[in-house]
Amino acid sequence: MPREKRLRLAIAFTGIYLIWGSTYLGMKIGIETIPPFLLAGTRFLVAGSILFLVARLNGSPLPSRGQWRTAALVGTLLLLFGNGGVIWSQQYVASSIAALMVGAEPLWVVVLDWVRPRGHRPSATVVIGLVTGFLGVILLVTADRTTPGSVDPVSAAVLLIAIIAWATGSIYSRNADTPRSPIMATGANMLAGSLGLLAASALTGEISSFELSQVSARSWFAWVYLIVFGALCGFTAYIWLLKNTSLAAASTYAYVNPVVALILGWAIGGETITARTIAAAAVIITGVILITAVPHLQSRVHAVTGD
Repeated sequence: MPREKRLRLAIAFTGIYLIWGSTYLGMKIGIETIPPFLLAGTRFLVAGSILFLVARLNGSPLPSRGQWRTAALVGTLLLLFGNGGVIWSQQYVASSIAALMVGAEPLWVVVLDWVRPRGHRPSATVVIGLVTGFLGVILLVTADRTTPGSVDPVSAAVLLIAIIAWATGSIYSRNADTPRSPIMATGANMLAGSLGLLAASALTGEISSFELSQVSARSWFAWVYLIVFGALCGFTAYIWLLKNTSLAAASTYAYVNPVVALILGWAIGGETITARTIAAAAVIITGVILITAVPHLQSRVHAVTGD
């Protein structure tokens, strides 16, 4: 592999590992003075508009009516219920805990893909990974409510709904009618999802009670960071990786991001990391590795050996 490409791969992987792992702390800081649905809605409105414009300037056609319907459904599942649920819950749980819960999302993808009509039955290794990962989630959410890093039942339920919505949207989008350009497709999803988030912000009274003058410099910085780095740079790096490396390699962010979020939440956010949290993180990440990386490695070994 040419040295230049190795360097680009290293930069892209570093980008999705650090940037996407840091967005949980970014959301936590942002909602200090910006209401959660309003922050998420305006973030994706701006980012989606930029991606939409870039795609159009590169010659991508406008989405068809059917593709806009797909964008509305995917945007609702991924952004309104998915990201919206995560950012709402961060009013009550640490960013690192939210990241760990979301890190278990690949488990739900496997389960939903299994139980759907004509779904894919997981292998024994993947089933072991599912059991392992869910044991880690149970370990995380059943901590004593008086201890640091605990998760209250309501927040846990909202995070669970968010994760299932994200997994459902991810599965649906695989075979849905979407624009051929990934940038256009993502821009349309973000625009559609932002409308749902802004509607939620209005219905919950966030917009009517929001005062722009009360937003702190920290929250403004977090808002800009989430747009520029979290949505635009992180997405661009991920799309490039999908074209220049394997899906299994690109998907390693799923078990690296929670570790990054834990470290940043402790080092910058002042969050407490308990032994129970570390143990739960290790178990969840092990489960995710078993259902993502191990099957890919096994298939490569079989391809080489001919077994």
